[in-house]
Amino acid sequence: MPSISPFAGKPVDPAHLVNIDALLDAYYTRKPDPAIATQRVAFGTSGHRGSSLTLQLQF
Repeated sequence: MPSISPFAGKPVDPAHLVNIDALLDAYYTRKPDPAIATQRVAFGTSGHRGSSLTLQLQF
């Protein structure tokens, strides 16, 4: 039987909300560097992992 999240049925903690302005800013201004393996796009059956806001750009 699947376990039930301790957050189920409770109001969301504001600390868990996504900052939409930061997300939109990152979408339009940040660019991944394909020379850095961790920033490359990978396709597979396991789905997306992580967040677009945690991209570590190196200049």
